[in-house]
Amino acid sequence: MPGDPSVRRLRLTGFCPDRVGIVARVAGFLADRNASITEAGQHHDHSSGMFFMRYEFRLDAADTRKAVEAGFRPLAESLGMTWRLADAAGRQRVVLLVSKFDHCLAYLLHRRKVGDLPFDVPCVISNHNTLRDLVEWYGIPYRHIPVPKEPAAKQAAFKKIASRIEEARPDTIVLARYMQIFPPWLCDHYRHRVINIHHSFLPSFVGARPYHQAEVRGVKLIGATCHYVTEELDAGPIIEQDVARVRHSDTIEDMMRLGKDVENTVLARGLRYHLEDRVLVHGNKTILFN
Repeated sequence: MPGDPSVRRLRLTGFCPDRVGIVARVAGFLADRNASITEAGQHHDHSSGMFFMRYEFRLDAADTRKAVEAGFRPLAESLGMTWRLADAAGRQRVVLLVSKFDHCLAYLLHRRKVGDLPFDVPCVISNHNTLRDLVEWYGIPYRHIPVPKEPAAKQAAFKKIASRIEEARPDTIVLARYMQIFPPWLCDHYRHRVINIHHSFLPSFVGARPYHQAEVRGVKLIGATCHYVTEELDAGPIIEQDVARVRHSDTIEDMMRLGKDVENTVLARGLRYHLEDRVLVHGNKTILFN
């Protein structure tokens, strides 16, 4: 039962070259440990020949996570599997970065406060002081680190940002409309742990001012994309997307207003999928067990 201290909830995710019998061997391993599978997802990717899986299960608390990991390791090695075992009841530490736009930040902090998104925020980092009052109202430390335009000074600022992030020991980093480009070395250090919201339906309108680009093209749909940050701007593996319809009479301000709602929901859904280990990255694609 949920909340029962005698029951441990774990998640097992992984991928490997597909072959006959993978599901049976994994399910058999869990059955041998008297585990009860509460959610199971599998996918065969035809283009790569890879098998992807996500299992959530319960087992007696006397059986530790380390014991399950040690027991599963030989099976995973025999399958050539890249895998991860996580505590399904654990709360991740999420560092939020933001500039001046407050809507995504405010939406995530509210969803967290009311219990819809269970995660902890050790700090919020910003290149402006604009949103300090909002963040501190939630009792969260606010780190103001300006990012100058001059290259050497910008690098120094990101070194300081990296130090603050490291101090916070995050599991995940979210760029909630943080209007700065992460340097490649920082992207590499937190590979597939930095989530961005881009106010466009990628791959259309990459980079700055996508609503202005959309207005010039006269599009009928605008959107938002939640994706992992990589060295290539706005080209990382996509986690979640959604759209809103616009009319020819809509101004850029109308599009921005509509877009904010889409950005909020797309980022919240994408973050939830990530926190629940529903996103498996393979190359520049994601497999999403939602």
